[in-house]
Amino acid sequence: MLGLLGKKLGQTSVYDSHGNLIPVTVVLAGPNRVIQTKTQASDGYNAVQLGFDDQKEQRLTKAVLGHIKKHGAVAVKRIREFRDFSLPVKPGDIVGPNIFAVGDFVDAIGVTKGRGFEGVMKRHNFRGGDASHGAKGWRRRSGAIGQRLFPGTVMRGMKMPGHMGQVTRTTQNLQIIQVRETENLLLIKGAIPGSNNDYVVIRESKKLRKGSERAQRRAAGPVPAKSAKEKAAAKVAAKPAADAKKK
Repeated sequence: MLGLLGKKLGQTSVYDSHGNLIPVTVVLAGPNRVIQTKTQASDGYNAVQLGFDDQKEQRLTKAVLGHIKKHGAVAVKRIREFRDFSLPVKPGDIVGPNIFAVGDFVDAIGVTKGRGFEGVMKRHNFRGGDASHGAKGWRRRSGAIGQRLFPGTVMRGMKMPGHMGQVTRTTQNLQIIQVRETENLLLIKGAIPGSNNDYVVIRESKKLRKGSERAQRRAAGPVPAKSAKEKAAAKVAAKPAADAKKK
C-alpha cells in the first residue's frame, strides 16, 4: 500500500479544469527518506519504513538514533512503516508526492484538535434542558443518568462531560486535486484531521482503490438529473417500442 508522511500546512481553494472552485487542504508530503525495507524472508512480512522532516541527532533518543544509523539513514523527526509498499525502493531512496496522481483517492490519518474538558452539548451534541416553563439551571446539562432501584448504578458507556479531541482519526476517500512535485505538495479535496503544521499520514484509499470501478464512478461525480423536456422526449421515443411489444 502506497503512503507518505507529511505535514498539514493549511486550507485554500483552487479552480479545476471546468472552472469549479474546490476547497483543498495543502499537505507537505516530502521528501520522505526510505530508512528500512522489510521482506517476507527476513522479517516475516513486506514493509517499508519512511522518515520525514530532518532532525538534529542530539534531539533523538539513543534507540531511534541507533536504528537510523544501523541502516545508514539521516536523522528524522517522524518514522512510519507502510506494509506491502507497491513501489520497488531501497534504503536511501527519496520518495515524494509524485507516487500519487491527480484524481487518486487517499485516506488521511491525523490527530484531531484538542478541545479540553467539554460539556455534553459540545462533546455529544445534546439538546440541553428547557429554558423556560419553570426549568432552572438545566440549560446545558444532560439530565438524569441514574437507574433508580435497579441496577442502581450509572450505565457503563454513558455519554457525559469529559476530555474532547486530541485523538487519532482517519478521513477516508479524499481526492487529490493537484500534485506539485517541485514543491513536494499535495492539494487534497476536503478537510484533514489536525491543526496546521501537524504531522499526517497520506495513504492510498482502502475503499476506492486506483483503477477500480467504484473509484471511477466516484471520480465521475453524480449523474445529472434529467430535465422535464428530456424526460418527455425519452417517454415519446420509448412509446412505439412499447406498443410494438404489446402487439
